[in-house]
Amino acid sequence: MLQKQIIEKIVKNIKNIPKNWDGKEAILEMKKEGFKQWKQMEWIGWYFEYLCQKHLKQIMQFHKVKYGNTSFDGFVGVPFDFKSHALNTKNHKIVINDKESIQKAIEEYGYVIVIMALGWAKYNDKNGSFYRWHEKVKGGKSKYELERIEREAWSRLRKVKFDIKEIRLIKIDGDTLKRCSSFQENFRNANGSLRRSKIMISLNDIKENEIIEQVKFE
Repeated sequence: MLQKQIIEKIVKNIKNIPKNWDGKEAILEMKKEGFKQWKQMEWIGWYFEYLCQKHLKQIMQFHKVKYGNTSFDGFVGVPFDFKSHALNTKNHKIVINDKESIQKAIEEYGYVIVIMALGWAKYNDKNGSFYRWHEKVKGGKSKYELERIEREAWSRLRKVKFDIKEIRLIKIDGDTLKRCSSFQENFRNANGSLRRSKIMISLNDIKENEIIEQVKFE
């Protein structure tokens, strides 16, 4: 198991992560600091990665461990991934990382750790004001958005705020994987190539001994 002192340092630093996130402020902060993913629609996941990099930079390295084209968000002793999830959704299954990469990481290191921010999200109004603001800041529609419009696919409401309730450090090993499902199995990209399947874990299936630490936010 990872050294207790390292876990304690991680917990001490993630306690400094701000509790309340405003979408516009978060996006502009990422843009100002040169974080490459600031244009992404699902900004809460990328903002949490940005915050983890900011607050854990003295503890771990980022995107050091890589299998094929897939890298893990952090590394100190074992690979780490950073994830966020809105508790006010019906589905509590969370996509974590590339299935093959997680399997290889577990074979090499014994387990991986997911640092997961759990909280409540507020969504954009039906008029799409946040969406229009984001498109303006980005300088126009993304390639992904243009493809979505071409397919006449439904556009999801954007999250505009996120309030953290807790952050968990979750250990994922071979036993955990047995209870996980796959996502994107046999899915294809626009060019016809197969997408790499991802591991999907349910919050309800995580065992007590797999939660290394919990940080509550009042």
